[in-house]
Amino acid sequence: MPYPPPPEPYDPRYVPEEAEEIEERTAPRIRFVRTVNALIHLVCVLFAFVLAVHIVLVLGEANASNGFAHLVSEWSANVSLGLRNLFTPDSEKLRTFLNDGLAAIIWLAIGGILTDVVTRIGVPGPKRVWYRRRSYR
Repeated sequence: MPYPPPPEPYDPRYVPEEAEEIEERTAPRIRFVRTVNALIHLVCVLFAFVLAVHIVLVLGEANASNGFAHLVSEWSANVSLGLRNLFTPDSEKLRTFLNDGLAAIIWLAIGGILTDVVTRIGVPGPKRVWYRRRSYR
């Protein structure tokens, strides 16, 4: 038969005060931060995807006068971050692969960094206190 736990000692110096009601307002903030992060992630992944589709179209020697190929080419030129002429090998396929591939990787890195910064600023961390504490005398 197990023994019951010993009773806790009574400390007459400690008199519990009424607890202050704390209103947590982190749920709407977290929802807002998640929404902003989702939008940032969506835009950056979309730009990287357009660059990747352009690479595939160039490697597959797609017809440049086709409407879809032209749209992707124009859009990828606008989101290439000015890296279209960074590498200039003789082969157009290698040039597109290197320049647009690097731009796609940079877009993914930008998305990751921005979402991390937004999360660090917007979400309360374990050391941050968003309410007043009552001091005990």
